Amino acid sequence: MIKPTLITWIIAIFGAITFLPLLGAQLIMILKPQSQKAKDLIIGKGKDWRDKSHFLYSFAFAWADLLVIFPLFISGTIGVFLGQYWGYVLWLILGVVSIYFSIVFWVLEKQFAYATYGWLAYYTYFWGFFLYWGVGAIVFSILQIA
Repeated sequence: MIKPTLITWIIAIFGAITFLPLLGAQLIMILKPQSQKAKDLIIGKGKDWRDKSHFLYSFAFAWADLLVIFPLFISGTIGVFLGQYWGYVLWLILGVVSIYFSIVFWVLEKQFAYATYGWLAYYTYFWGFFLYWGVGAIVFSILQIA
């Protein structure tokens, strides 16, 4: 059993700040994919899908986040606070997935999201937080498991 520490709480709270707003946006994307609210949240206020591929991969990411990201985060966080090794393994897995999606987002969306939201928002929430959380979760989980 691994006792939660202050760093555990910091990573969990930072994860909630990172992943929970995404959950809201992705639920809107799944429930009302062509709505202006979905477009505003996913690509920027007043913007429209660039083409059908842009819409489809945004819709696919919404489903992937709902079916993969959120269950890993929620169950991993529960496991970590219960002091279970499997919680740290789930955080480690989500850290890898989070870094993977950050790389994909960097390539697919940087020129659009950066231009729409600016450097501060882009390097914090829209791209950076997922990368930072992923690296932190991986390093912390490895140290705790070892």
